Amino acid sequence: MKKNIIVLILVSVGFFSCNQTSKSTPENGGEDTFELIKDQQKSANTDKGVYTKYEYTNSKGAKLTIQNSFPKGGIKYTDPKGHKYIYAVFWTRIINETDNPIELKIDFPVDSYEIPALPGKYYKTLIPSDTMKIQKIPLFNYGLTNLEPFLDKNIDKPSSLKRAVKPKESTGFYVVTLRLIGGGDKYGVLRTKLSLKGQKLFYKIRDKEIECGSIEIK
Repeated sequence: MKKNIIVLILVSVGFFSCNQTSKSTPENGGEDTFELIKDQQKSANTDKGVYTKYEYTNSKGAKLTIQNSFPKGGIKYTDPKGHKYIYAVFWTRIINETDNPIELKIDFPVDSYEIPALPGKYYKTLIPSDTMKIQKIPLFNYGLTNLEPFLDKNIDKPSSLKRAVKPKESTGFYVVTLRLIGGGDKYGVLRTKLSLKGQKLFYKIRDKEIECGSIEIK
């Protein structure tokens, strides 16, 4: 009888300890996990070409902002193999309003993405290493130069970016989307946006969303 009581006590203590541990560990990473608190979508004539603006906060109230641009381009490009594309240039800006450095990682695969709204139509995404600055917004292709040589070298390669952003500072980068030309369909105006869910980054082209990286507080 005493043995049964001791076993019951040990089991109860173990269960209580495990339960306390699970409760004390914040779900989805706690401090490093960001939640969306503000979502703004703007017209083409406002706020220096910013299409979407997302504001996030973590469990300690630290804030992070992601801005996404409207497209520039719509220009034809022929790759070294003779394939013809139409490309558009976008920029994204990450504003670190926390008291710690953050590390930004983005990886786009070499594969093209089929867009659900446009069955049979595929887009590629490439991310140049150039830094986008707000002063470049009025420029052609947002100031992204030497684009065709970059595309020639990277059209069939995965694309990635890794940057550290200091506290109270920001970083801007470009994303180039390419669509293989074919058919007489009307495609409308292309929109893209980078967003954050927890610590994971997602890039959306029209109605196609792909997981593409992460943001971590250092």
